[in-house]
Amino acid sequence: MRAVILIAVTAAVTAALRFLPFIVFRKHTPAFITYLGKVLPPALIGMLVIYCFKDVGFTSAPFGLPELIAAAAVVGLQIWKRNAVLSILTATVLYMILIRI
Repeated sequence: MRAVILIAVTAAVTAALRFLPFIVFRKHTPAFITYLGKVLPPALIGMLVIYCFKDVGFTSAPFGLPELIAAAAVVGLQIWKRNAVLSILTATVLYMILIRI
């Protein structure tokens, strides 16, 4: 019973947080929120890229080649197919193969 209550409260809080912006900004979205909506996604992607490459050793073998090849695969597939799931999954599989061989 405790687990059911916990799940119900978690679901209610999650739903409230998802609907809150639509309730608060019903009539007009402030310019600051619109600005954040434009600049945050690229900034977060940049931070993720930096985080992914932070521990890569470019001065010793394999010189970061698996990471760079997988990153190039993500970029290439995204430009070609415009499908984030395909790009990420394919590059992940490619990276796993490259670090094993």
